[in-house]
Amino acid sequence: MKNWEEIIHHQRFRYIDQSEEKFFQGVANSAMTSFAIDDALATSISNGDSPPAVRLWVHPKTIVLGIPDARLPYLEDGVKPLADAGYHVVVRNSGGLAVALDEGVLNLSLILPGVKDLSIHECYEAMVSFIRYMLQDVTKDIEAYEIVESYCPGDYDLSINGKKFAGISQRRIKDAAAIQIYLDVEGNSLERASIIRNFYDLGIKGEETKFTYPNVNPEVMGSLSDLLNQPLTVAEMKERTKAAMTQLSGQLIDGTSFSKEEISTFHKRYEQMVKRNEKVQEIVTN
Repeated sequence: MKNWEEIIHHQRFRYIDQSEEKFFQGVANSAMTSFAIDDALATSISNGDSPPAVRLWVHPKTIVLGIPDARLPYLEDGVKPLADAGYHVVVRNSGGLAVALDEGVLNLSLILPGVKDLSIHECYEAMVSFIRYMLQDVTKDIEAYEIVESYCPGDYDLSINGKKFAGISQRRIKDAAAIQIYLDVEGNSLERASIIRNFYDLGIKGEETKFTYPNVNPEVMGSLSDLLNQPLTVAEMKERTKAAMTQLSGQLIDGTSFSKEEISTFHKRYEQMVKRNEKVQEIVTN
C-alpha cells in the first residue's frame, strides 16, 4: 500500500470545517447537504477553480443508506422505525451501504483533482495513509481490510485488533474524487451497529435478494475511544485532522467561503439529492 507522499503531491489544501454548521446557503445542513457540498467542491476542484480540499462534517442521528439499500424488498418496514426513533434517513450518491452517524462520528472528505491519473485504490490508500498519520502517536495497529460482519463492509475498512472503527467511500466527478470516511470516535458503537442490523432484518425479512447485504454483527465494530482505551473526542479528532493536514501540505488555507459557481453547483446537486431521496422521504413522512 502506498503512503501519502507517494500519492499526493499537492502543496496547498483548502480546509473546511462544517461540523457545527446548522445551515448552508439557506438549506438545513443535513447529510443530503453534505453530499451536495462535496459534489460542488469536486466540480470546482476538477475545473481548476479551487485547490484540493479537506472538509469535516458531523450530523446528529442520521442513517445514511447506500443505493442498494434503497432496493430492499421491505424498505418501508426498515426505514419507518428509524424515522419513528428520530433518525434522519438519507440515500447517498457515493458508494457503500448503510452507516449510522451521530455527534460521536466525525466525517472527513478528502477532495482531490487529477484522478484520471490516480486509481480508485490509490485514492483509498491516500485516505488510509492520512488516518494512520493522524493517529500515529496513539496507535501503530490500524489495518485496512474488509471486516465481513460490519455494516458497510469494504476492502478499506479501518480496524484495530479486528474491530472496525471507520469505513471509506468514494465518488468521482469529472477529474476529481471525493474520498469520504466516517470515523467512529466516541459514543455507543454497539448501539449504532444494532440499529443497522435491525434495519436489514426488517427490510429483508429473510428473503433471497440479488444483492448480498451484510449480516451485521455489532461485536466486530467499536469506537476509537474504546479500541484505544482512551477518551478521544470528535473535537480532538478535528484538531488532529487540521494538524496533520498542516504538516503534510505546504499551505493550509481557510476554505469556508464558497464562490458563486460553487454555490450554484451546490443548489443543483442538492436538488438531485432531494430527487434521489423522494422514495425514502415519502416513507418517513407518511
